[in-house]
Amino acid sequence: MEPTILTSIKEKALALLPEIIAIRRHLHANPELSFEEKNTSKFIADKLTDAGISFTSGWAGYGIVATIQGQSDRVVALRGDMDALPILEANDVTYKSKNEGIMHACGHDVHTASLLGVALILQSIKDNLPNTIRLVFQPGEEKLPGGASLMIEEGVLENPEPETMIGQHVFPSMEVGKVGIRTGLYMASADEIYIKIIGKGGHAAMPQDVTDTVLAASQMVVALQQVVSRNANPAIPSVLSFGKFNTVGGATNIIPNEINIEGTFRTMDETWRGKAHELIKSIIENTGKAYGVQVIVDIMKGYPCLVNDPKLTQDVKSKMIAYLGEENVVDLDLRMTSEDFAFYSQVVPSCFYRLGTGNKSKGIISPVHTPTFDIDERALEIGMGLMAWLAVSECAC
Repeated sequence: MEPTILTSIKEKALALLPEIIAIRRHLHANPELSFEEKNTSKFIADKLTDAGISFTSGWAGYGIVATIQGQSDRVVALRGDMDALPILEANDVTYKSKNEGIMHACGHDVHTASLLGVALILQSIKDNLPNTIRLVFQPGEEKLPGGASLMIEEGVLENPEPETMIGQHVFPSMEVGKVGIRTGLYMASADEIYIKIIGKGGHAAMPQDVTDTVLAASQMVVALQQVVSRNANPAIPSVLSFGKFNTVGGATNIIPNEINIEGTFRTMDETWRGKAHELIKSIIENTGKAYGVQVIVDIMKGYPCLVNDPKLTQDVKSKMIAYLGEENVVDLDLRMTSEDFAFYSQVVPSCFYRLGTGNKSKGIISPVHTPTFDIDERALEIGMGLMAWLAVSECAC
């Protein structure tokens, strides 16, 4: 692309920054949970309507897909998610969440506001767009089965299929002004494990008369550690963790009839993922038999591994360097966290990168999914400008 296009996009992003900050603050103050984003969807629709951008709504519930038509039907797709988390916000800011117990603690307000900024930038230069831009405002990233999977089922990657798809995510541990990227395998798959152990409870002083559910459940958690430590290839990153262990009843002297355990399994290899599921079920069922308890196990298959297309990602990286300078583009490590953007990456060549939003000097350091998460709002300028540049420059490839 001509340098003048890059300069123009930067200037437009800077000029739009106050408006996009206001949009982000509105979204932050009015968060909605996954698949409940009714008001958020209406707000986005109103902004697109005001800008004269065509769109369709009702995707996976409250999703919106906008289109900025270029000079051909070749499509570059951009995604921004818009749901919030069930977290009570602890920040003392004017835009603090008005919906108690719900908070944009993962930065989806930033993603949505940035994508609206991209829409406004690209709409202003639409006569110079060589190809078509599809803007995907996605619901339900934080909750299985994931809004991405549902939108794909409903045809968001069809008629025509995008040649590329690009997404970004806030990264509070990275200083504002920088972005991060990784080629190839980047984020883990994520599955949820639910175990119910049912036995015969009773007085803890008379163990001969009960079936000890606590002992059985404890042995299961211990035995399941061998799934990774003694069965996984050490070269394949894998994590099996349990974060919830609840008795239904029970006391210091009462062994309960029922215990529920919940955990997560994550890995970077889809073949091993399937084998691990079988092994997890086998260990649970056999341990249950050994201790005389009934077990019910449900492994909820979640998001797949996220893979950044090598060719596309290298191209994106070079264009990031052109936009921000080489010193501001950082190579990322593998992450065992997961993202439903991975569903898109399994269908079309995709690139998912990180947007620096932290500022240590201002104390903006809280991680995502915490009550004090916030951003340096200057990140919105890069959030919209860089993505607009990537969309335009990808169009011209």
